[in-house]
Amino acid sequence: MTLQDREIIYRIQTLKAKWGPELMILGHHYQRHGIIQIADKIGDSFGLAKAAAESPHVKHIVFCGVRFMAESAAILCRDDQRVLHPEPEAGCPMADMAPMDSVQFAWDNLNARSDLGGRCLIPVTYMNSHAPLKGFTGANGGLVCTSSNAEKALEWAFSKGEIAFFFPDQHLGRNTGKAMGLTPEEMPVWYPSKPNGGLESLEGVKMILWNGNCPVHMKFKVRDIHFVKKNFPGSFVAVHPECEQDVVDAADAVGSTEFLAKYVRSLPEGSRVFVGTEVNMVERLRIENPKIKVELLFRSLCPTMYMVDLQKVERTLINLETEDPVPMPSEIKDPARLALERMLALQN
Repeated sequence: MTLQDREIIYRIQTLKAKWGPELMILGHHYQRHGIIQIADKIGDSFGLAKAAAESPHVKHIVFCGVRFMAESAAILCRDDQRVLHPEPEAGCPMADMAPMDSVQFAWDNLNARSDLGGRCLIPVTYMNSHAPLKGFTGANGGLVCTSSNAEKALEWAFSKGEIAFFFPDQHLGRNTGKAMGLTPEEMPVWYPSKPNGGLESLEGVKMILWNGNCPVHMKFKVRDIHFVKKNFPGSFVAVHPECEQDVVDAADAVGSTEFLAKYVRSLPEGSRVFVGTEVNMVERLRIENPKIKVELLFRSLCPTMYMVDLQKVERTLINLETEDPVPMPSEIKDPARLALERMLALQN
């Protein structure tokens, strides 16, 4: 860490002291080390948003992550809370792959098809999506899921209708569906660029996967795992379920960011583990677990996460009362919150 970074951190800590419990800085697992140092809470997108909304004294929430994460906090937060995003241009490529006009076209197309046969479509939207898609999901009887509860969410969807429509990450949907016993034929992909989404028939279909992916997790390939197993016998490989199916099948452990952190901590002292997720999180796991050899399966950086830096956080804190909060109109917030509440009900 540079001298300049240390000076900025000192100034940020001074500003935090001024606001006390009314301010909460949230840092996603994929943020760089300096951001993690000044964050009040570290975690995944949903856990952070929920923690801030449930903190009674917090009035100002500064979310250090990508845009959909700040939007999720704005959906869940109380009326007396403001959510600020230090870099509004830090988007999520995966979320951008499911724009609302394309989703609405697909929804209308599928519901008008004769081979739907009166079956009911239930939308299931991954947390890594923009607020309008969460609102669409809530308004159409569906729910949001995270990478750790996707199976429960799909079980709920199948209990409500015959076909789940899963957005926006096809790999999380496919890996979860396979774990539930679904076949590839039962989980076709909807391609927005193709006529009728490229789906010739809906016969026997249980889940339709949107053609989206996470560029960070697409960098990991099964050849990387084969290389590790050949050259580092006895080592472990743990990956995120946003990876492709053959990568997930070849790994020793698969799970969310929170799962990966717990998995690494649970390994016996002296173990070597190669982790397939964003580089900043893997490097932090290495620091936090000095008695375990934590390695990168492949170096994969999320460039939009990296857009948030200490200078931007400091600027946000200096202008805390005048900075524009993340906008969340009620016509989006209310149905999106309903979709999230349906997910929360699964955990009770």
